[in-house]
Order: sequence, then C-alpha cells, then structure tokens
Amino acid sequence: QVQLVESGGGLVQAGDSLRLSCAASGRTFSRYSMGMGWFRQAPGKEREFVAAISWSDQRVSYADSVKGRFTISRDNAKNTVYLQMTSLKPEDTAVYYCAAKSTHSLEVIYVQINDYDHWGQGTQVTVSS
Repeated sequence: QVQLVESGGGLVQAGDSLRLSCAASGRTFSRYSMGMGWFRQAPGKEREFVAAISWSDQRVSYADSVKGRFTISRDNAKNTVYLQMTSLKPEDTAVYYCAAKSTHSLEVIYVQINDYDHWGQGTQVTVSS
C-alpha cells in the first residue's frame, strides 16, 4: 500500500504564496515508479485536476486555471511531491489532495482522477480577498 500525507495548507490573502508537500510511504511506493498529481475540491464542486508530474520529473502538466502560478516538483530521494502556489486567488480555495499512480513508465503523466490508485486525506487552502 501507499500512504500519502499532505501538509502546508492554511489561510492566506489573495496574492500570497503557499507550498504544499505530499510525503509518500509504503512498500508499494518503494517498489514501483509513481506518477504523482495534485487535485482540489472546492465546496459544492467536483474534484478537479491541478497538476501532475512524471516519475522522472521530466514531464509536467497543469490545469489552465493555475498555469503560470503553480509549480509541481518532486524529490524522489525524499519520497515527496511539492506544489508551489503563487499569486493565490480566492477561487483557489479548496481542499487539495495528493494522488499517486503505480506505473512502469518513467515519463507518463496522469491527469484524470480515475487514473490514480492512491489518495491522501487532503489539506485545506483558504484564500481571502
């Protein structure tokens, strides 16, 4: 199994920055390559894709709504994925979830919710205007 624990959320003002972290552990995580992603879910809305990164970190993808403001990265030695968020807007308010996908590919990125096998519990990000 894979355990994912997000951290770094909080209450900030519009224009501020936050960095989310996702610490991964578990036997499966150590044995397989993992595509990683961040999703978010605002109150009353469906969970949506935010960003994804391949195991090799050579490929990334972003939702149009965060492109140019958010940066996904990973440190495989630390089993951690990050989401650097800048120029935050009130519409970025949501619970942010980290997700992992077991894969044999070092380069594939996954952007669909149903692609992912493992999910964290989420961390709340609130952006006030």
